[in-house]
Amino acid sequence: MKTCESDVQGSASPGPRSAGLAPFHVAVPVADVEESRAFYADVLGCVEGRSTEKWVDFNFFGHQFVIHQAAESAGKRASNPVDGHEVPVPHYGVVLEWEAWHALADRLREKNVQFLIEPYLRFEGEVGEQATLFFLDPSGNALEFKSFRDPGQLFAK
Repeated sequence: MKTCESDVQGSASPGPRSAGLAPFHVAVPVADVEESRAFYADVLGCVEGRSTEKWVDFNFFGHQFVIHQAAESAGKRASNPVDGHEVPVPHYGVVLEWEAWHALADRLREKNVQFLIEPYLRFEGEVGEQATLFFLDPSGNALEFKSFRDPGQLFAK
């Protein structure tokens, strides 16, 4: 299985970035840097970049993702009902290619990750058909990974 940083145009677990799409940068609070460092490296396969005792950069599927020690802020969220599920807000993640999403779902199961929302298919046979799943990192930050059967329908109505 490939790691978070490899093959950003997409196959196995890391997930694609569209050609020419600029990488995003996001920073999230964590309660314990070492516990979160292990999760992002070992469970998701992200490769670490720069770091200090208080923060760590990761290559998160071709994007710059940073965990920051901030226990008082970690995991605070609300939720909204969607398709009979309580979708956590805020959440973050990546849109993967179809095969990469399935490989990630398998990897998460193998690592015994507990899903907030089990992998499932939304809008089956309709415009915007997509696979999605949600889980929490060790600090309670919500992650969603999704994939569109037809990537051209990412923003379709």
